[in-house]
Amino acid sequence: METSIIDGGASPMAPEAFAERASAIEREVGRVIVGQRELVRQTVTALLANSHVLLEGVPGLGKTMLVRTIADVIDCAFNRIQFTPDLMPADITGTNILVEEGGRRIFRFQPGPIFANLVLADEINRATPKTQSSLLEAMQEHQVTVARQRYPLDAPFFVLATQNPLEMEGTYPLPEAQLDRFLFKVHVPFPSEEDLATIIERTTGVDAPTANTVCTAAQIVEMQRLARAVPIAPHITAYAVSLLAATHPDQPRAPQIVREYVRYGGSPRGAQALVTAGKIYALLDGRFNVAIDDIRAVALPALRHRVILNFEGDAEGITTEAIVHSILDAVSAPAVE
Repeated sequence: METSIIDGGASPMAPEAFAERASAIEREVGRVIVGQRELVRQTVTALLANSHVLLEGVPGLGKTMLVRTIADVIDCAFNRIQFTPDLMPADITGTNILVEEGGRRIFRFQPGPIFANLVLADEINRATPKTQSSLLEAMQEHQVTVARQRYPLDAPFFVLATQNPLEMEGTYPLPEAQLDRFLFKVHVPFPSEEDLATIIERTTGVDAPTANTVCTAAQIVEMQRLARAVPIAPHITAYAVSLLAATHPDQPRAPQIVREYVRYGGSPRGAQALVTAGKIYALLDGRFNVAIDDIRAVALPALRHRVILNFEGDAEGITTEAIVHSILDAVSAPAVE
């Protein structure tokens, strides 16, 4: 098998092997999840980017089933956290408990459900902002701090959060700092009538579809390392930076709709998300170089949650999706020198 070079050493994984393994993951997930190919692709991309994804959609669209299926396919430790208004931060991160040992009492750390490779934060916006913020350190630094003691999280570490639309009763908006830590925000669409018929056939019969394990946690880490090693040309990076700059109303690249309806644009994490996800889209296509089309393909899920509308934008019913599409139309690709 062809080898690629990562971090100065030889890796047994070639770009072709990356694409084959990723396709196998998507194929197995597709045995359980009907349709939703773009949803599966974007979720797998976030996993391979060593980042996190936020799924938004009304209840009953299979968001939780998608996460459970991915956990089965990649053979990783999986925990589910059901977010409710009374959930406390210690219910997520863990706490020190008093135990008897050797005839004396000592405090011992009891890990919470955040200690898993794949964590489903189900209906994350039903918990209070204080509880939501308990995920910040884990998502960014892959560690948890309790009573001044740091506890590292095993790799890979992937948070897949689901939320109901904010206009639904009993929900709280996610803090901007937490939204920014998700690589993608993905809207889960309602299935077509054909897909809906297939879903009913599968879920109301005797035999429920199952997915097979196709890779291990160590192999996912290997794929994440390869994704980081994909080269990117300076003009492609410049294009990603231009897209992010155009989300800010005070920047010269910003189109008129941004100047009128946007309060704050994306942080540097937005450009990082464009480049990282663009590298993975290139690998999924069997290429070891990033193209402009790869950046454009990931722009919507990477930027939609990083654009904050102003009062006029909310009042006029402007969507962040419309903002991102306008930016893609307004910002042209830089010339190759």
